[in-house]
Amino acid sequence: MRQAGFRILREESYRALWKGHLPAQCLSAVYGLAQFRTFEFCTKYIHLNVTVSGKPVTDFLCGGLSGAMGTLASMPFDTVRTRLVGQGEPKIYKGMVQAVTLMVKQEGIFSLYKGLTPSLLQIVPQTGVQFASFRLFTSFYWILLGKDKISKETKLPLVGNLICGSLAGLVAKVVVYPLDLTKKRLQVQGFEEARLHFGRVTKYSGLFHCLRRTVTEEGFRAIYKGLLPSMLKAMVTTGLTFMFYEEICYIFIQTGLFKQK
Repeated sequence: MRQAGFRILREESYRALWKGHLPAQCLSAVYGLAQFRTFEFCTKYIHLNVTVSGKPVTDFLCGGLSGAMGTLASMPFDTVRTRLVGQGEPKIYKGMVQAVTLMVKQEGIFSLYKGLTPSLLQIVPQTGVQFASFRLFTSFYWILLGKDKISKETKLPLVGNLICGSLAGLVAKVVVYPLDLTKKRLQVQGFEEARLHFGRVTKYSGLFHCLRRTVTEEGFRAIYKGLLPSMLKAMVTTGLTFMFYEEICYIFIQTGLFKQK
């Protein structure tokens, strides 16, 4: 990770660290909105209409479905971001709007959804594990504080939500990382000329072909390339997401803007 950071700074300048920043922000906003809205709707529906044994099961099912909806809504931003980050010199795409225009014109509208299958296979268990493990870690956190029975009015401290969210993001990322790597490799298919600067360009026909060739040609450890920075990112983003989400929900509940289930 350190070597990659130094090479990026040396060869592309510090601005390269923010490649694809605009579509990444659009991705985060759209995905987060769709994910948490779906999660709230599903958990409310299940609690009112379905009998499920165990809250972790409910959190996993609702979390997985909410992740799928968030992915479907935000996938074009994810694909564009990956291409902006992955292109070399000379650059083909100068920005998000131009990238979308060229991709649709040259490859069709469905090019914006390249890698959708591994994305869904990745995100459903990932978000399911995130929500389920977050609730599990919060329970452990209360036990460590010596509080076994928690009332509905009890609020976990900010640092508690941050720690539990970070651990949930870490666990979920490690579980599904091979699918994450496969998704990104499929997303950069179609503009190989922009990546010739990086060396050999391999073409993949699909999810299983990509996994098979990666393991065969690069070894089993290759499906975990980039795991460390991805883990750090997952811990930070997931921790902050759950911290702010729980805090905002608590504020809404206290002010009467949101009814607690």
